[in-house]
Amino acid sequence: MIAWTLFIPACFALNCAPGPNNMLAFANGARLGLVPAFLGGMGRIPAFSLMILITVIGLGTILAASAMAFTAIKIAGAVYLVYVGIQFWRKARAMAAARSLDSALWSLMRRDFMMAISNPKAIAIFTAFFPQFITAAEPAWRQLAAMGGVFLLLEVGAVALYAVAGVAFGKVLKSERVFVYLNRFVGAVLIISGGSMALSRS
Repeated sequence: MIAWTLFIPACFALNCAPGPNNMLAFANGARLGLVPAFLGGMGRIPAFSLMILITVIGLGTILAASAMAFTAIKIAGAVYLVYVGIQFWRKARAMAAARSLDSALWSLMRRDFMMAISNPKAIAIFTAFFPQFITAAEPAWRQLAAMGGVFLLLEVGAVALYAVAGVAFGKVLKSERVFVYLNRFVGAVLIISGGSMALSRS
């Protein structure tokens, strides 16, 4: 059984990482208000749903076929988390500078979708993160699907949080320095998490 008490907080931390999509929701909230920012942020859900479907089908088949493949994927996933953490740290300033231009709802949703679907890191994070919580007691695909559904629900919550934060603090937080620090903090957390996973025997 999936350790939900561990998965949900760790997953929500990834959902709330101040990456490009969340920065977009924040900027839209500060500029356009809560409803446009929230609805525009829903553009990422179809993109992530497609990525999760690919993960469930492809990764679930691999994990069911070989225990060695399972171990290899977990190790590769841990290494990738370290890599992503380094990228968060190195590109913190560029990510914090993400902005949107058009105010039409369809344009907001399309931009959020394209930002998510064109980012190969998202599906790689799914394949790196989800397997850490898979157990041998149940079929891998079923656990991946369940975690994918929870991820999408938590992503909706993250969009709402960033939209609300943009509305409430957009005028105060004109400087990007705060989000540069947040990106670097998330990068450090991912590096530490990946290192811990790589050294884990389980």
